[in-house]
Amino acid sequence: MTDFISKLQAIVGERGLILDEPGKHPYLTDWRENYLGAALAVVRPATTEEVAAVVKLCIAEKVAIVPQGGNTGMMGGGTPHPQGREIVLSLNRMNRIVEVDTIGYTMTVEAGVVLKIIQETAAQHDRLFPLSLAAEGSCTIGGNLSTNAGGVQVLHYGNARQLVLGLEVVTPQGEVWNGLRALKKDNTGYDLRDLYLGAEGTLGIITKAVLKLWPKPKDIATSWIAVPSPEAAVALLSGAHAASEDNVTSCELMARQGVDLVLQHIPGSADPLSERHDWYVLLEWSSTRPRRAGANETGLLEKMEAYLGEAMEQGLVLDAALAQNEAQAKAFWALRENHSESQKREGPSIKHDISVSVSKIPAFMSEGLTAMKKVLPECRPVPFGHVGDGNLHFNCQAPAGWDKPRFMAHAHDISTAVYDIVVRYGGSISAEHGIGQMKVEELAHYRSKIELDTMRAIKRALDPQNLMNPGKILDLSV
Repeated sequence: MTDFISKLQAIVGERGLILDEPGKHPYLTDWRENYLGAALAVVRPATTEEVAAVVKLCIAEKVAIVPQGGNTGMMGGGTPHPQGREIVLSLNRMNRIVEVDTIGYTMTVEAGVVLKIIQETAAQHDRLFPLSLAAEGSCTIGGNLSTNAGGVQVLHYGNARQLVLGLEVVTPQGEVWNGLRALKKDNTGYDLRDLYLGAEGTLGIITKAVLKLWPKPKDIATSWIAVPSPEAAVALLSGAHAASEDNVTSCELMARQGVDLVLQHIPGSADPLSERHDWYVLLEWSSTRPRRAGANETGLLEKMEAYLGEAMEQGLVLDAALAQNEAQAKAFWALRENHSESQKREGPSIKHDISVSVSKIPAFMSEGLTAMKKVLPECRPVPFGHVGDGNLHFNCQAPAGWDKPRFMAHAHDISTAVYDIVVRYGGSISAEHGIGQMKVEELAHYRSKIELDTMRAIKRALDPQNLMNPGKILDLSV
């Protein structure tokens, strides 16, 4: 492979190539440390043209490519296989904000821009980019789009697919498709943009995107609410849409087990309420209408307080704390956003990123928790997530003191029990994290033959050599 490596270096230069094992290691394992792969090299192109040249070289040498963004994924989609016959193609050097169009409410960015930078850039122009998730300080927009990321504001703004107008993509043939059109209407045949969004790099490599922006919110109300049950949480959300005048932007559900783990493992965390409760909702409303000092109009905070008071009288709310300033709101959000990190620090866990329709969440929650405990009575369920859009991270923490091999021996039975119920409720086994390499068998089991055949036909047509992130999403050997 010496000649191949020399040709790579000629394309991307010394800065764009990592060959030593310590330097490669962060790119070869996933955030959860479930997978450890190997690669001929980590290649870090600086331009779209370099990406295209690398792809053409890999085609000629029949070397597979694993595209990678911030490497924060949960499914091993950006992790190479252990055989070491692939390269990792990292987009983290392609990190420019190309253009901010405040008139047209768009931002054009390269794939390696960190999500937090995009949010902050939009805010500097009095605009909002609403995609928001726990890994936003390290995940990149290319990875977000490749997995069709969701986050905490999907119920109001939609997931990543709804936040993009145009893409630039390097195809598996090393050609560049320039679809960077900032158009809200474009009915000229098949929508190639949607084909690449959520494809996890198996159909091409996203190198740039035109993102939608919104007006920056001027009035925000945030509350931490104890509720008696998931049924109450769903009812509370249902009434909040009208009470807020359709300004509900986030509604997160958490069980006490998850909150306890955050309080235990994340320094500076504090319980907003004086008493312990089994279930909590983090509710946020936001509006672009600014509050005027001294005006008689009622702001969102007052409207939320009045609504929660009525909900308390109806038995939907047990207790609540309303954030009086931005610092308090951030403290509430830290309790929610640190669930994944605190679970990681606690020990091994089995994660289920599922979705069902919002109205079915209470019934699913009851049946799912029972099924999980039936498989492994000692396990510690940690359900939490985006009740506003029906997406739950229906996780299972290992019993205290269990090591990973002992616990993971039960993973298949626990996941099968959960997924069987999800599918019976008309839900999805992957709501926002994608399939990667972790759920390939599950996808093949739960999706219909016509869906799988169609997806395989698209993959084979666009990537006939199967060099673009092979073994992710689909098993083409079937």
